[in-house]
Amino acid sequence: MPTFTWNVDPILARLGPVSLRWYSLLFVAVFLGGFWLLKWQVKRGDGDEEDAGDFIVYGVLGVLVGSRLGHVLFYDLDKALRDPVWVLKIWEGGLASHGAVVGLIFAMFLFCKRRGIPFLEGSDRFSYSAALGATLVRVGNWFNSEIVGKLTDQTWGVRLPRFDRVPSPPLRHPSQLYEVALGLVVLGALYVWDKKLGEEKRPRGAMISMFFALYFPGRFVVEYFKEHQTHEPTPYLTMGQYLSIPGALLGLYGIYWAFKTRLPAGWVAPDYSDEDEDEDEVDEDLNDDDDDDDGDDDDDDDKPAPKKAAGKPAKAAKPKADDDDDDDDDDDDDDDDKPKK
Repeated sequence: MPTFTWNVDPILARLGPVSLRWYSLLFVAVFLGGFWLLKWQVKRGDGDEEDAGDFIVYGVLGVLVGSRLGHVLFYDLDKALRDPVWVLKIWEGGLASHGAVVGLIFAMFLFCKRRGIPFLEGSDRFSYSAALGATLVRVGNWFNSEIVGKLTDQTWGVRLPRFDRVPSPPLRHPSQLYEVALGLVVLGALYVWDKKLGEEKRPRGAMISMFFALYFPGRFVVEYFKEHQTHEPTPYLTMGQYLSIPGALLGLYGIYWAFKTRLPAGWVAPDYSDEDEDEDEVDEDLNDDDDDDDGDDDDDDDKPAPKKAAGKPAKAAKPKADDDDDDDDDDDDDDDDKPKK
């Protein structure tokens, strides 16, 4: 049986205090390749290819935050409780793929909600990118000589002196390469599945469900050949296997649901142009009404004020009582002029 030794320096180049690692390059390749595949899928579904570029921001944050928190919660919670600052030191290693999946799901949910795109539609378009990412990340683990396999029966396997650090390293299962092969198989199966379903004639949810239904059972099997990364919850299954069970079940149910509902595929965001035009027409009508009201007000202002009647002011009538007094006075004078008898 074949055996070989893997003793490649994980650092590709050193530029003074800065080191360029293979893992970093592969991480960049994950996002660039994932972007290209997502853009291809979005464009094929009559969507705007710029949406793929916009999702990169969501995807990067989802992967980094999700994978880090996943590692902390599932594999190194005790260390995080002792040293909370360590959680932020991502460069020291410690990223969990299951946490990255959860982070990507949450990122896709936020992205689709803001764009008005169905969540399953976005997830279907991202399935190719997810398969590529799962493959290249394990290539990075291989270059880092990390997440190694269990010891073999010493008749075949790979020696990893950068991990075991002993004069005569034992033979181990190349579990990283097993997962690389798994990712390539899933990627190829998605392509065949997509073609068989007629590409854009496929039911919504079929692609991401097939990814879950293939990848997580494969991870469950590969875990039997991997060295335990932490204290496992039970002696029968590893933490990775427990975390893979929900994903596998969700994928199988998703396939059933997709073909039962048969929602049509298509990256078409809601068109708000008609509503905007209606709103503009309403605004114009309101503005016209306001203008008419203003015009009426202006017309009223332009009208001359009514003129007052010309002529002399009327004399105020004397009170009648005064006339009576004058008459009385006259009578008194007449009485005085009469001769007295």
